[in-house]
Amino acid sequence: MSPTGHFSHARVVNRLRDALGAVLEGGEQGAWNAAYVIHERAAWIPDVFVAPGDPEPSKAGAGIKASEVQLIVEVVSPGKRSQDRDRLRKRREYARAGIPVYVLIDDYDDQGAVTLFTGPRPDQADWEDIHRVPYGTEVTIPEGPAKGFVIGEAITGPKRG
Repeated sequence: MSPTGHFSHARVVNRLRDALGAVLEGGEQGAWNAAYVIHERAAWIPDVFVAPGDPEPSKAGAGIKASEVQLIVEVVSPGKRSQDRDRLRKRREYARAGIPVYVLIDDYDDQGAVTLFTGPRPDQADWEDIHRVPYGTEVTIPEGPAKGFVIGEAITGPKRG
C-alpha cells in the first residue's frame, strides 16, 4: 500500500499539477506525475515533475530520463519513513541526478513549510541554494520552464496551527 493515501496529500498534488499544467500549456514542457524518473540505477516516482510533453524514455522504457526533468516537487507524506525519504534520500538523489529545481512541500515541518532547492551539486549530492519558508509565504520558481510559477496558499492551503 502506498503512503500517499491521505486526502490532504492528494489535494496538494492535484492542485499543483493542475496549476503547473495551466502555466505550461501550449509549450514544449508538461506537468507529469505517476511516472518513474530514472538516473543511473535509481528510479523514483515524484509527486509532480516538469519534463517535455514527449520526453525521451529511459533505455528500458520504464520511465523518463532524469536529464529530461527540469523541476520535481515532493509533497511529504505522513510517517517517519516517508518523511526521511522525501527530506533526505530524494533530496540527495535529485541533486546527484542534476535536477535543476527541487521543491519540498511539507505539512509536517513545524506548521507547514515549502523548501526550494536550486543549484544542484551532483558530486556532493547537495544543493547550492536552499530557501525554506513557512506556509502562508509564497515561493516563486526561479528558473526553467516553470519560472515565475508561485507556490502559495492556493497550492498548500493555509498555515497550520
